[in-house]
Amino acid sequence: MSQVREIPEADLDDFITIAANAYPSFQIASEEERQRLKQRLQTRSEDPEYHLYGLYREGKLLGGMALFDFTMNMLSTKIQAGGVGLVAVDILHKKEKVARDMISAFLEHYRERRAPMTLLYPFRPDFYRKMGFGYGTKMNHYRVRPIDLPGGGDKRQVAFLQQDDKPMLLDCYNRCVESTHGMIEKSRFELNSTFNNLENRIVGYKQDGKVTGYIVFTFKPAKIDNFNLNDINIKEFIYTTREALAGLMAFLRSQSDQINRIFFNTQDEYFHFLPFDPRNDSNNIIPHVYHESNTQGVGIVYRVVDTPGIFDVLADHNFGGQSCKLKLAIDDAFFPVNDTSTIVHFTDGKAQIGEDGDYQAEIRLDIAEFSSLLVGAVPFKRLYDYGLADISDSRYVETVNKIFLTETKPVCTTPF
Repeated sequence: MSQVREIPEADLDDFITIAANAYPSFQIASEEERQRLKQRLQTRSEDPEYHLYGLYREGKLLGGMALFDFTMNMLSTKIQAGGVGLVAVDILHKKEKVARDMISAFLEHYRERRAPMTLLYPFRPDFYRKMGFGYGTKMNHYRVRPIDLPGGGDKRQVAFLQQDDKPMLLDCYNRCVESTHGMIEKSRFELNSTFNNLENRIVGYKQDGKVTGYIVFTFKPAKIDNFNLNDINIKEFIYTTREALAGLMAFLRSQSDQINRIFFNTQDEYFHFLPFDPRNDSNNIIPHVYHESNTQGVGIVYRVVDTPGIFDVLADHNFGGQSCKLKLAIDDAFFPVNDTSTIVHFTDGKAQIGEDGDYQAEIRLDIAEFSSLLVGAVPFKRLYDYGLADISDSRYVETVNKIFLTETKPVCTTPF
């Protein structure tokens, strides 16, 4: 019988052993390194939005995970959402459904707290898709020459940001959250970590007494045998005005004398319009004649844990201005409490749970695909074409597509 509860201080060393074996990249090879990780976890636990949970069987800790209480911009509505990370299983107890039981407890934890949306970064997308997590927006990795960036902005407004500038940086970030679907409010721990990491360089664009954009970046050698040639790796790029974007781009362009390439990781599907030459340094050609500009990856995944509940919190959202009585037959085999049908009456775009059982069309799909559909990561028509969704009356395909269509795909810049 599994029991999932918060990990007490007395069991923290056991969890570190489990995590060190589950994540060899932690490179914990000495007592000093173990103590550093322990100190980091203890410091992180001071954040009221962070919780370290473990799975116990017969009193023994077999795995653990970190839970995150998020406030997320979901379709211009601030909602409560749950994140999970640092999922680690004792390597002596692999294939014993430890991870399954922990994820099930994670979903129940946030459903009980009326947070209808959950999300995570999967170590394997297929593993979590089986548990009902749907793919989000893909990440694009660009390697751009500085000289190819636009240089028309005013880089005189760009300055290094110091500890005293944290409130202005946070204010800039929060304004971006307010206007960006999918973004998550920044925790105090994440903010402090950004400034306390001595490898980070932080520059901001200041305008009218505010920070209206900023970049967090590090340097990395471009060639081992040439100390004069480096790359810039951008860890965070936030802007709230076009002037800030232009000024920060001008700053990056001016580094061309010693910087080989600038690495951008962005969920902006239109980013290739920004540099004059978007090609990376691979020199790859994709048939017929398409030049490789970036590589892409599937990462962040989303999962609805309370289908009626998500529509309750999105009561003020306009679902495409559509009017339709829709039955949602959601298959959720992993989380049976959410394996149910929900009737939603859309009236001029506003959603309300239907209590009378009346509907015009029924759509049937798995919770993973429904979660991706709801956040706007994929249109309904694509799911229908791919055979991942069915509808009782094909005349309503276009209407359903408009109901769930979003202006932009969700953006998540929060590491967890």
